[in-house]
Amino acid sequence: MGIRTARQYRDGLKDGRRVVYQGRRVDDVTEFAEFDTAISHSALAYDIAELEPDLAVADDGDGPYTAFYRVPRTADDIARRGQLIESVCRLGTGTIVLKEVGSDALFGLLRALTGEGLENAKAFYDHCCANDVAIAVAQTDVKGDRSLAPHQQADPDLYLHIVDEDEESITVRGAKVHTSFSANADEILVLPTRAMGAADADYALSFAVPVDTPGLTLYVSPYLHGDRDEFSHPLSSKHKLLESLTVFDNVRVPKNRVFLARQPELAGPLAIAFVDYHRYTAINYKLPLLDLLVGAATMVAEANGIIKAGHVKSKLTELISYTETVRGFGQLAALRSTQGDNGVQLPDPLAVNMAKYHFAHGFTAATTTVLDLAGGLVATGPGGGDWADPDTRKVLEKYFAAAVPAEQRLRLINLIGDLCTGSWGGYQTVLATHAEGSTEAEKMQIARSFDPTRARNYVSELLGI
Repeated sequence: MGIRTARQYRDGLKDGRRVVYQGRRVDDVTEFAEFDTAISHSALAYDIAELEPDLAVADDGDGPYTAFYRVPRTADDIARRGQLIESVCRLGTGTIVLKEVGSDALFGLLRALTGEGLENAKAFYDHCCANDVAIAVAQTDVKGDRSLAPHQQADPDLYLHIVDEDEESITVRGAKVHTSFSANADEILVLPTRAMGAADADYALSFAVPVDTPGLTLYVSPYLHGDRDEFSHPLSSKHKLLESLTVFDNVRVPKNRVFLARQPELAGPLAIAFVDYHRYTAINYKLPLLDLLVGAATMVAEANGIIKAGHVKSKLTELISYTETVRGFGQLAALRSTQGDNGVQLPDPLAVNMAKYHFAHGFTAATTTVLDLAGGLVATGPGGGDWADPDTRKVLEKYFAAAVPAEQRLRLINLIGDLCTGSWGGYQTVLATHAEGSTEAEKMQIARSFDPTRARNYVSELLGI
């Protein structure tokens, strides 16, 4: 077992990985300035072991390892996992950091698989714990025409699939998209994206390979590109994620790293097993973001001198209700958790998906409320260069003072602007809508997870049926 430092994590990224950014090859991701913010953000997953060892370090008797990878066996394990995710994402200002997604995938593998695939997954799990591995998860295929099954696509590479096999390996080709952390992780863990039929057998795939594996290329999105000053962008100047189109061009995968191959009957169950943990992660990593909304709304109302107004109290109450409903459903998911296959504890899917749906459904309204309380200076206020100039700053201090000094008010307003508008705010809105599954996917899981027996029996009892 082992625990790495943030420096060791960063040094481990120096390899031969093939990363392309805005059409140009990145030779060393650790020396590329545009990636530095994202790597520092992800390093928080290693810093947390030093900052909160009681929460972030596990030891089952064989030595310490990251608590992100502790397999949940009880309801208390699920609850503590939620606390760990909330704590590390508080450091990351309500944005996922690194190890959360990979551990969700590991638990899905350990719960859903059987036979040789399960044994390979257990060996990979041991490798990750022993070496404190950073895992990126590649699940979503590019999909092409979504009305067609994988085997029906005009281009077979629109879903990742097996193109060759020998005694020691399989060879795969295709692409995954929306792969968070891929450029700054150690390993890529592939999961199936959907349920599949017998004709899709070549597409029923799960495996793991190091990021520098030959034939693997990461085309990193330039979203949030560029420098941001700390005064104008207090959140996005310090935090960022890297996402990629992840292309497998005849990548050879050793069979001991293959967890699922040509077993279409397990593709859907494995995809859902991952999602069960991933949405629980989602509702816990969003809690600091919701606290930011409530705290910023309250403080900017005080700064603007409107905190006692009736409509302001009503809006703050709505924000509090929204935030605490998500938090309550998250806690309920742990309380109602049950033991799944292979002894791996499962957060209650009904509570998890209700929490995620409630968060996603209400996010835009919540940010609108915060912007309403902040006022137009979110869009028309001064920038970091203005504040840095002594002469201009004197003017700003005079005319932007309110119930609090101008600096406090402007920094609050800039935080709200960063959080709710512009590229960072837009990023958060897209995450609320699509990350960890769309609202429609969550509604489907709510319908699947709800057992109507109690309600139906009550009606039958009243009707004497």
